[in-house]
Amino acid sequence: MSGRIKKLLAIGLLPLVVAGCATTASVDGVSSPMAGFASMAARTESVTGKKTIWVQSSEEARTASERVKGLVQQKTIDPDTAVQVALLNNKGLQAAFAEIGLSAADVWQETMLVNPTISIGMIGVDPVRTIEGAVVGNILALTTRQRRVAVADARFRQAQLRAAEEALRLAADTRRAWINAVSARESVSYLSQAQAAADAASELAQKLGETGAFTKTGQAREHVFYAEIVGQAAEARLTARTAKEELTRLMGLWGPDIDYSVPNKLPALPKGAKAKRAIEAEALKNRVDLEIAKLELEALAKSYGLTEATRYVSDLELLSGVEVEREEAEEGGTETSVSLTLEVEFVIPIFDTGKARMRKAELAYMQAANRMAEKAVNVRSEARSAYDAYRSTYDIARHYRNSVVPLRTKIEAESVLTYNGMITNTFELLADTRAKISSIMLSLNAKRNFWLADVNLGTAIHGGGGSSSGGGDVPAAAEAGAEGH
Repeated sequence: MSGRIKKLLAIGLLPLVVAGCATTASVDGVSSPMAGFASMAARTESVTGKKTIWVQSSEEARTASERVKGLVQQKTIDPDTAVQVALLNNKGLQAAFAEIGLSAADVWQETMLVNPTISIGMIGVDPVRTIEGAVVGNILALTTRQRRVAVADARFRQAQLRAAEEALRLAADTRRAWINAVSARESVSYLSQAQAAADAASELAQKLGETGAFTKTGQAREHVFYAEIVGQAAEARLTARTAKEELTRLMGLWGPDIDYSVPNKLPALPKGAKAKRAIEAEALKNRVDLEIAKLELEALAKSYGLTEATRYVSDLELLSGVEVEREEAEEGGTETSVSLTLEVEFVIPIFDTGKARMRKAELAYMQAANRMAEKAVNVRSEARSAYDAYRSTYDIARHYRNSVVPLRTKIEAESVLTYNGMITNTFELLADTRAKISSIMLSLNAKRNFWLADVNLGTAIHGGGGSSSGGGDVPAAAEAGAEGH
């Protein structure tokens, strides 16, 4: 091959060389299987105090399984242990982590050029007569590469925050399930005691009725009270089993791992409620879903710039190559001619000037801006409401603990004394016992409501309490300008 031919071939293959160089460029770690996970895990741990893992091998799965077994099998677990097990073992959370990897792969993909197209053709019966070779490279993909990478990077950061939000949601749901399971067991325990007392009262009423000292109406009242307590105890046992099953499900347990217990009663109320003077500012600073909404706005702004850059041209390609032609000379032998081929191909915007795509991109941006503003207003309201519920439920639970239950207990004790002294009759004693049972059940419910409100306050500040509305897939309007790749 002559030197001229080699030179022309080198020029023709230039787009292929450029594409290869761009493909091997640095991708800032997004090619790592764990790309983006560290920041998500740190965000989750800063709120929950518990570690998360992203299982990507059978060995990691076995290690996590052994750790879970050590935490739960034949153990009485506290809420922190339940949250840790859920973060290690919940398969839905693992699926959410995969979205981080998918977004990282999108960033990685955007750092690469479109693979050039190579074509070789032959014309004529004689295969050595005319040979054409061409390399086609997409110029538009190269010129918009930086913008496309920026959009993909914003989506990548969104995926990390969504995974963190999902982890926070799982942690909060697990704490609620633990509270409900323990509260149900506490109710079962007290209703069992109340059932024994109601049974004794029912028998006493029957014996007094046999002597004529108790009316049939009074006997029926005690019998139905006992029957109601039996029904309530049965419902409480069902609630306890259902609540524990929900906790088991959130922790991702099955088989021998479900052999665990929860305490018989909830923790006592704290000495005082937490004071939050800047609850709105704290929520605006820490809410994950608000950060997702901000990134949605950023991504759409970058997509808008990409649409503007490609408003008139939706595809632009550079075609470079060589054409080698051999012909028979009149004197005999062959003559070879080599010529360079260089063409630019693009779509002429006769009918589509890009105005519709620009309009759609503008509307998508304004839509996201208004949604973020709405999210900020809602975050403020949710924070205020959550703190109000937290303080109110604390005051209510403390009122029952400090005032109602002690008074009911004192009334019952005094009734027993006066009954033994034949001052109080049987009717008053039984009525005081029923009233005490009712007050204690209200007190247990108030304590459960406080601990649930405590969890809800955390989700109002950090996120993870409801469905995310920070924006998901790229709207069609925003993607309209990303053509050419």
